[in-house]
Amino acid sequence: MGSVLEFSGISKYFPGVKALDDISFKAYGGEVLAFLGENGAGKSTLLKVLNGDYQPTKGKYLLDGVEKHHFHTPQEAIEEGISVIYQERQILLELSVAENIFLGRMPSNKLGVIDTKKANQMAQKIINDFGLPIDPSAKVKDLSIAYQQMVEIMKAYSRENLKVICFDEPTASLSDSEIESLFSIIEKLKAEGKIVIYVSHRMSELQRITDKVAIFKDGRYVDTVVTGEISEKEMIKMMVGRDLGDIYNDLDRDKEIGEVLLEVKNVSSDYVKPVSFTLHKGEVLGFSGLVGAGRTEVMRAIIGADPMRSGEIYLEGKKIVNRSPKEAMDNGIVLVPEDRKLQGILANLDIKDNISISLLDKNADRLGIVNSKKEREAAEKGIRDFRIKTPSASKKIVELSGGNQQKCIVARWIATNPKVLILDEPTKGIDVGAKSEFYNMICEFAKQGLGVILVSSELPEVIGLSDRIIVMKSLRITGEVLREEATEDRLLSLGMIGEEMKDE
Repeated sequence: MGSVLEFSGISKYFPGVKALDDISFKAYGGEVLAFLGENGAGKSTLLKVLNGDYQPTKGKYLLDGVEKHHFHTPQEAIEEGISVIYQERQILLELSVAENIFLGRMPSNKLGVIDTKKANQMAQKIINDFGLPIDPSAKVKDLSIAYQQMVEIMKAYSRENLKVICFDEPTASLSDSEIESLFSIIEKLKAEGKIVIYVSHRMSELQRITDKVAIFKDGRYVDTVVTGEISEKEMIKMMVGRDLGDIYNDLDRDKEIGEVLLEVKNVSSDYVKPVSFTLHKGEVLGFSGLVGAGRTEVMRAIIGADPMRSGEIYLEGKKIVNRSPKEAMDNGIVLVPEDRKLQGILANLDIKDNISISLLDKNADRLGIVNSKKEREAAEKGIRDFRIKTPSASKKIVELSGGNQQKCIVARWIATNPKVLILDEPTKGIDVGAKSEFYNMICEFAKQGLGVILVSSELPEVIGLSDRIIVMKSLRITGEVLREEATEDRLLSLGMIGEEMKDE
């Protein structure tokens, strides 16, 4: 018999926001339970209450029948056998893989000296369980983002008293093979009777790995359903309170595609081979390809985040040079980056500062003194225009849901009145309801005459939104497909083997 975790009347209030409202349900050992709901529905907040990051306003939880009003720190939760792995990585980059896995419990010899060799051996055993090509003595900072996340998962997996393990969007940075490794570990934890809580917006993953789904809406618990006994459309209707239908068919595409706006000629950097393409006014240009194909690297070269080694960029027929993202912004090209946490939000600042920072030059006088009234007005306009859910512009941006954080970043760059908007994985980690909002937003930007570049790993998304799709493989462009001619098979063929498969 596995463990049982019971939430009883959990509520969490922030000023002006009821994030959790009387949450009560149970999770059982030997099962994988998904948390499903729109961004802001309360999923991550409940995990933070369970982990001791937040203290509940009301309520309690019980683990194996023992009442826990709440943990005051994550360390208290760990000591009770609870581990939560968030989207934000919580590892020490300067330490080795083994040191991160056994942080605070490194093996030592009889003299109390840390036994690094033994730690590496113990870590190697766990690495082998995961089937990963990682050296236990390697510094974590030298690993890919995906492997850094796997190290964090291995750290939780290694704890002997583990009873509950929670994953918050764990596959967002993982390749298909790494996802398979993670799923095999989850199956192992499930077989050992652990309680596994899995937060994801990817319906295919929920069907594949979960036994039950707990559905949340507006900070309240709706119901727990058995995976496979209810359709995806029914689950979506429960979590958003409406039937979304086909979100791509419902989009307003009544727009005109104009003349060439952006021309990229043989642009390369240290990270991408020469690429050439054009973008028209009012066009949504998709970029498809597998992880590592070079899509992000192309965008970074265009905005000057990575120095160009060759090539030329023309905007409205005029040659421009972007030596930095600031220079690109001044020229009318802005990028909403893939990594929202590290490259997008300013985590220590409030919403007002996050939105208005792109307008510092515009809102400052000749002495460099910023007009706080103009800053506030710009932020409030962004909150209104993008329907950002917040009680005020002074709320810390880290207290918002992922979808609302993303809206703040988009509001920041739209405030600069750009001509070209580059969106790199804009709906990553965002629920289907919020995705629908973003899709309509993208179409509206194009209708206004912006040139939009959409980088997306989700094939239905890139096909459903783009007027034209460029496919990359091995740091090169391998094909270009019009939306009406695009299929998932065709894009995968160009992205995986570099050419289209022909019927015999």
